[in-house]
Amino acid sequence: MEVSLVDLQNNMLNYALRLTSNKNNARDLCQETFLKALGNFDKYYDNVNFKGWVFTIMHNIFVNKYRQVLRQKTILDHTDNLLLLNLPQNSGLNNAESDYAYSEIIKAVHSLDMQYKTPFFMYLSGYKYLEIAEIMELPVGTVKSRIFFARKQLQINLIDYQ
Repeated sequence: MEVSLVDLQNNMLNYALRLTSNKNNARDLCQETFLKALGNFDKYYDNVNFKGWVFTIMHNIFVNKYRQVLRQKTILDHTDNLLLLNLPQNSGLNNAESDYAYSEIIKAVHSLDMQYKTPFFMYLSGYKYLEIAEIMELPVGTVKSRIFFARKQLQINLIDYQ
């Protein structure tokens, strides 16, 4: 088996480069694949394509690492401020310029007429159009148009921040 793995080394590196797009990560992936293949050689059957078996191991390692990275990047936010949900880590919300922009956005939202602000905030909070319409005792079309108008008004008021 060692001779076969050594023979596949160039092919494995090329495949790993296609998966990772980074030479160092590709080398690490090849090394992990070698170790996994050697450690699981007892699971290999003679009538199975050896190259396909090794490349499947490599692909599975890559996919598992990708999923692990995604799980590590997932942020669970239990705060009440829904405007900050799903922002990337480097969103820039912790500098003076962004504090100013954030305060301007909040000011612009609060400057809306109550008839537009209320359904807009409810929609941002996760209410569906029908739920908002029932709570406010309005037709669904009116709720949709008020939310649309609130968005348009905010775009106009915040034109400098786009």
